[in-house]
Amino acid sequence: MSASAAPMNGSGPRAAIELDCVAEPPTTVLVRGARLLDPRAGLDKLGDVLVRDGRIAELGESLSAPDGAEVVDARGLHAFPAFVDPHVHLRTPGREDEEDIDSGTRAAAAGGFCAILAQPNTEPVVDSAPVLSSLREKACGQARIPTGFMAAITVGQLGERLTEMAELAEAGAAGFTDDGLPLRSAGVMRQALQYQQLAGRTLALHEEDPSLSGTGAMHEGEISALLGVAGIPSVSESTMVARDCALALYERGRIHVQHVSARETVDALEQAKAAGTQVTCEATPHHLLLTEDAVRTLDTNMKMNPPLRAESDRQALIGALRSGTIDCIATDHAPHAREEKEQPFELAPMGVTGLETAFAALHTGLVLPGVIGLELLVERMTAGGDPFGLIVPTLAPGSPANLCLVDLEAEWDVGDAGYESRSANCAFAGRRLTGRVRMTIAGGAVAYRERSFALGAVA
Repeated sequence: MSASAAPMNGSGPRAAIELDCVAEPPTTVLVRGARLLDPRAGLDKLGDVLVRDGRIAELGESLSAPDGAEVVDARGLHAFPAFVDPHVHLRTPGREDEEDIDSGTRAAAAGGFCAILAQPNTEPVVDSAPVLSSLREKACGQARIPTGFMAAITVGQLGERLTEMAELAEAGAAGFTDDGLPLRSAGVMRQALQYQQLAGRTLALHEEDPSLSGTGAMHEGEISALLGVAGIPSVSESTMVARDCALALYERGRIHVQHVSARETVDALEQAKAAGTQVTCEATPHHLLLTEDAVRTLDTNMKMNPPLRAESDRQALIGALRSGTIDCIATDHAPHAREEKEQPFELAPMGVTGLETAFAALHTGLVLPGVIGLELLVERMTAGGDPFGLIVPTLAPGSPANLCLVDLEAEWDVGDAGYESRSANCAFAGRRLTGRVRMTIAGGAVAYRERSFALGAVA
């Protein structure tokens, strides 16, 4: 099943972006007694939500269930618009031992997500219409929630020759990225921005200067020096962001900066936005919650790119999340095989999983201590599709049913009951978190129910 999303205003013609998932009959369900929270709709009250034929039909109190409707007792739970993650690695094709479309979208649904965008750094790279079309066909038979696929900016992600961007957009590419690798050449980046006018899709950028990053495996600072591990300086990220924002402003293009990690990057983004650059950006839960201190034990679940940085960088990210400089939260869910992560720190691959823990980790680490409000967290976690032209989920009547039920009081230990994902390389493994997704409705159909979550009787 394919679902279309409305195009976003900006440069170039933009056909509607199509997301793919298994065709499920639209659900009719009455959610009773939840705390309804939708910051964009100005909604914060106790009430019922009636989903009829896959759409939000009515909000109110003591609503009646239609004949045949499923009734969910949601007293004590919060109902949010479901989340959207624009940065997920499904490892398909090529590394289905680490993740596949079924397991990755199952993990996403368990985390409260109603839509995701998968990255193209697979084996083979998603750099041609046939590979993209094959993925979309697989998603129609395997994806538990609506899933979009990003295509590569350059052939083979080699940074040299542009892909057929217009053809890929016609084939359904949700956007373009060489994620995992930066565009080293400013000339190629400029050319990509020019071709973007034809494709009408956002360019998502992994920002890093390889000549500065070198062989680094963690943040360059006091702890890397103490451990004797080669470091990656924060200017490796921020200088590339400044370059690409300048090019995007010059070419009137649209870019999205992935996994912002550094204070200097926040400064560059603030300046670019003030100058009128069409730039959006994301931050991950691990960069918002963890620092280089977590790497002291050389736990490879703390190895990712960009690396965990200093506390001053983390505080800058939180400030940017509050101010709106950081537009959305993305997990950069990056599964790896256990044997790969069990190598010595310098040899282990970079990347951590995060779909199943994103909300709970941020709720525990930022909302409960009062660092940010719950409304802000929900707003940023639902905004992930906006930079790419996807409709932002809402509880407003008439909207497609994309919602999650969350128990904000539930405590759980990450990994104790296993993962929906095929991989277990989670940065929050073993941590006790507060806040658990009990149920997710995505694209108008029930995509996830926690096994222990009891449903009410059918009316």
